[in-house]
Amino acid sequence: MTHLLYIIWNPDLVAFHIGNLAIRWYGLCWFVGILLAYFIVKWLYKDQKVKDELFDPLFIYCFLGILIGARLGHCLFYEPGYYLTAWDHFIEMLIPWHHMADGSWKFTGYEGLASHGGTLGLIFALWLYYRRTKMNLWHVLDDIAIATPVTACFIRLGNLMNSEIIGKASNVAWAFIFERVDQLPRHPGQLYEAIAYFLFFFVGWYFYKKHKSWVGTGFFFGLCLTLIFTFRFFIEYTKDIQVDFESGMMFNMGQLLSVPFIIIGLVCLVRGAKKGKAKDIA
Repeated sequence: MTHLLYIIWNPDLVAFHIGNLAIRWYGLCWFVGILLAYFIVKWLYKDQKVKDELFDPLFIYCFLGILIGARLGHCLFYEPGYYLTAWDHFIEMLIPWHHMADGSWKFTGYEGLASHGGTLGLIFALWLYYRRTKMNLWHVLDDIAIATPVTACFIRLGNLMNSEIIGKASNVAWAFIFERVDQLPRHPGQLYEAIAYFLFFFVGWYFYKKHKSWVGTGFFFGLCLTLIFTFRFFIEYTKDIQVDFESGMMFNMGQLLSVPFIIIGLVCLVRGAKKGKAKDIA
């Protein structure tokens, strides 16, 4: 079977330039994903008659929570042996520059972001937002959860453009050859996730239109966690290992980190559905 049957994948990392500034596809996908979630939640707040001044700071909290959490999650979950062994490596964990062998610092952007860390960072940021605004925390979590799959979709598209988080070698007809990695046809795991998260958004939207009164019960928060991390657990079987220490493990790091989110999601989902049905009866 020849390579002509597969999708040859090696896009330019840079989407376009603004002067001397290179805008990478990865960063652009992040921006678009968060921007779309911003507009979705803004619409939800308006639909739910939430005051405009309560929405204004939400974007900053979410953006910083996701970025900081995702960065720390990658460094601490996947590469602690690198980032915690030298002062310059520790600094690299916090800033988007890399310490070169000649002693100089080169801007590289954040070259490692973990979705589990991003989720934890987002939840913590929303807790801070709740403390500031005094809104119902479950209400905030539910609204953000409805929009979250859109952001997750675009983040995975960014991974696809970066040819990272690649799948295992495979001869499926839609296999990608990530030329930046090797010449093997592989599962496009990033694309699988992007498509799934896009569909999950419509699942959440369907339930919102049908059970709008359930916002604030935790149902949508639980639905989002359950769908995303259950899918994440099983899709890991199509992915290649991300770090060497995962080799030989029964479950990789992505799967192990997904389990607590699945459990929390199921608890919130069942609890929220019960409270929602009780509200409907009342």
